[in-house]
Amino acid sequence: MKRLTPIMLAGTGSDVGKSLIATGLCRIFRQDGYNPAPFKAQNMALNSYATPEGLEIGRAQAVQAEAAGVPCHTDMNPILLKPSGHHTSQVVLNGRPVGNRNAYEYFRKEGREELRTEVHQAFDRLAARYNPIVMEGAGSIAEINLKDSDLVNMPMAVYAGADVILVADIDRGGVFASVYGSIMLQDAEDRRRIKGIIVNKFRGDIRLFEKGRKMMEEICGVTVLGVVPFAPDIHIEEEDSVAIATKRSKGAEGKINIAVVLVPHISNFTDFDAIERDPRVNLYYTSDANELHEADIIILPGSKATLSDLQYLRHRGLATAIAECRREGKTVIGICGGYQMMGLEVEDPQGVEGEIARLPGLGLLPVRTTLEGDKVTRQVKFRFMGGDAECSGYEIHMGRTTFTDGEATPLNHIDGGCEDGCYADDRCFGTYIHGVLDNRSVIDHLLAPYAGRTEQTTFDYTTYKEEQYDALATHLREHIDIPLLYKIMGAE
Repeated sequence: MKRLTPIMLAGTGSDVGKSLIATGLCRIFRQDGYNPAPFKAQNMALNSYATPEGLEIGRAQAVQAEAAGVPCHTDMNPILLKPSGHHTSQVVLNGRPVGNRNAYEYFRKEGREELRTEVHQAFDRLAARYNPIVMEGAGSIAEINLKDSDLVNMPMAVYAGADVILVADIDRGGVFASVYGSIMLQDAEDRRRIKGIIVNKFRGDIRLFEKGRKMMEEICGVTVLGVVPFAPDIHIEEEDSVAIATKRSKGAEGKINIAVVLVPHISNFTDFDAIERDPRVNLYYTSDANELHEADIIILPGSKATLSDLQYLRHRGLATAIAECRREGKTVIGICGGYQMMGLEVEDPQGVEGEIARLPGLGLLPVRTTLEGDKVTRQVKFRFMGGDAECSGYEIHMGRTTFTDGEATPLNHIDGGCEDGCYADDRCFGTYIHGVLDNRSVIDHLLAPYAGRTEQTTFDYTTYKEEQYDALATHLREHIDIPLLYKIMGAE
């Protein structure tokens, strides 16, 4: 097919919906016979994913690759910043951690050209294999004070020869000012590169914005490609934890209630997307000890700072509440950092996470964890509880967990002969495997003790995700001028 120019979804700010629109465009290009791939030079997120090669990228690019129907690869996100403190992030370069940097160290100019070379090379490798490249910027394109050190927005678009589509969030207000200001703050060359505007997250009757659309085109001199309404019935895995704030309702009658313990450094919260969509389940996030008692199942999630979050559980009274819930017969499970917390002790002799050297765990599983500098990152196939069904997931963790009881039982048998996790009984176990709850056999086992309160319903999450990508593509086709977008990208 004809070679298309790359397209970059840039933003007037953070959380304007760039990732979601990029995901939908990846699916549209795939549906139309192209071979697209996503690219974001630099991403900042705690929600990451393991590639087939066992390397780490941002979850958003993994989702976009899935929508495009291609395997995810580190070239799609060569730099990933994983916040580990108020001013510090772990820097993951080409899928491997290369150390921690504070914000000042990272964003000053020294060393930036080496990183720029890395992201350019990653883009070149990707562009040689796929057509088109759907690029995503970060935050606002109008942070002019950071332009000299910027790796991901307009300088990256210039290198790639990309056409830029500016995405604005009308829901937060000030959409005209944010769009106009974002365009006018560019230099003349970058301004010419902006070929379209997408007004996102519209609520209400879209016909009421028709005058506003024309006014925006007149004052900005750029075509409005579309006005995209909110689509609350379309569910795509989200990278940022902002949406968690809306998922904090308490127990519901006639459902199996699952509480995810909301710790400050929660990571990989997409572990719960599949089970949240299960019609048998009401899932909510909470840091309230009383709300834990309303749940049937309590899940301790992954964490970027296990010891700090373990300390938080004790200070908030959550550790005591979890122990009480376990004694009451409720189910308690842990994933990754949550699994580590469920043991007898977590120690950090090398100071991998910070100043806390050791803390007692929750004492629910006979294991001890030592945090170490080497990170385990891999995709895995496994058998849950010795069952016949082949399951899949991925590991991203720093730490070695060992049994303290010779009679302890591993939870999972990984293909190749390894074992994972620890099983106390059907209502208490932990695992290092992210995505464990994407597998139907695991979900059915977890919900089985509570099956009597709800009608049994099977749920195929893989099929569900594919349906959601198609629904998103349909939604964007209805509200974005896709033929004009193709024209901008050189299809005609």
